[in-house]
Amino acid sequence: MQALILFLISLWSLNIAEAAEPTQKNVILSTTTSTQDSGLLNVLVPLFEKQTGYSVKTVSVGTGQALVLAAKGDADVALVHAPSLEKQYVAEGKLLNRRLVMYNDFVIIGPKKDPAKVRSSKSASGALKAIEQAKVSFVSRSDNSGTHILEKSLWKAAGIEPKGSWYLEARQGMSATLGIANERNAYTIIDRGTYLALRNKVSPLRNRVSLQILIEGDRALLNIYSVVEVNPANGPRINSIGGKAFADFMVAPETQNVIRNFGKKFGQSLFIPVAGKKEDDLGTNE
Repeated sequence: MQALILFLISLWSLNIAEAAEPTQKNVILSTTTSTQDSGLLNVLVPLFEKQTGYSVKTVSVGTGQALVLAAKGDADVALVHAPSLEKQYVAEGKLLNRRLVMYNDFVIIGPKKDPAKVRSSKSASGALKAIEQAKVSFVSRSDNSGTHILEKSLWKAAGIEPKGSWYLEARQGMSATLGIANERNAYTIIDRGTYLALRNKVSPLRNRVSLQILIEGDRALLNIYSVVEVNPANGPRINSIGGKAFADFMVAPETQNVIRNFGKKFGQSLFIPVAGKKEDDLGTNE
């Protein structure tokens, strides 16, 4: 009898231990291409995996598509940069607990000779108006990414619906779009982190980037990244525990410090950590 009791106690203890361990060890992260192209995820994902024992599968697409994947239940957590779209999904109940992680800014880059004379523009929307009036080549991501959503808002502010042979739609990620703009000596909009990370690289670009930053510092170019958890009601396979673990990791002080120091080899941090802050408190010169 005593042996039976000991066996039952050991079995009960084993069940308790197993219950304490996550049943799903894989976490699917849907995120924007800029976090991948900048190299930030190459640092953060291994750190998260080491700390938690989870294995992360990263799906790097435009922010619009990343949010669709999360809303469909095909991702466990999302790291994205389109505030208005994120808030819409949260309001609909598809996503939960949106938290700010970091920010940098978008810049308008173009040929050194600046044929559209955008350097003299006082705003980002004014720069786009100058490009449209000069009918000089502009390459758009055109993929409903955070970058593309920002671009569309600037055209709207300029009162312009871009169209014509000068307006080129890449329908690709940021690094590929940069490559096309560079080869065609055209203008484009890019987040500063990706630009700094790729400007001195040959691959995946055919040539080193010759395009220069022409417009920066406009508050309209603020680029805010947030982490959002996925409503477990979105699908039967969602690892909500793992998704929350990754979201918590992104706003943890230790991770925020890693973000703060990331990219200093480029002469400046590529992202500014802002966990716990509000959007109205942010500025490009923080």
